[in-house]
Amino acid sequence: MQPARIHHLFTSEGHNFFGRHGQPSENYEIVEHEAIGLVAGKGVRGDRFFDWKEDYKGQITFIDMAVVDKIRRHAENPDLPASAFRRNVVVSGIDLNQLIGVTFELGGIRFEGIEECKPCYWMDEACGKPGTEEIMKGRGGLRCRILDDGVLKVGEGTATP
Repeated sequence: MQPARIHHLFTSEGHNFFGRHGQPSENYEIVEHEAIGLVAGKGVRGDRFFDWKEDYKGQITFIDMAVVDKIRRHAENPDLPASAFRRNVVVSGIDLNQLIGVTFELGGIRFEGIEECKPCYWMDEACGKPGTEEIMKGRGGLRCRILDDGVLKVGEGTATP
């Protein structure tokens, strides 16, 4: 077990960037929560990817708070909201890349780490600074499948691979 902290939880009802290549971005609000409901095999209740595709690899996405802070420095914007990255969960104390291909537990809920949540060129726009996508390569976060129903809450906890 390793100490972990969930800093932020987000959902959005629509896609601002996903599937919009060659088109302008959308402006769907991303909503911060103290807790989010998870449904095994489906996703995060109220999120754009909920029940999107059967066995979808990105039912929930994670990003490391250290990456958020690094991009804030790069963008010279200490107030850049963590929501700009459009990941569901912002955590610290977990090496997300080590969880690719691993079943792990966080907040009493099991997840299957599937792959890196690779950044795309939209990150430059979302964070307001060219070069953001390049800096995020290899640290864009983690796409997961949800294995248990439950509620994930902001706060301290433990992560167990």
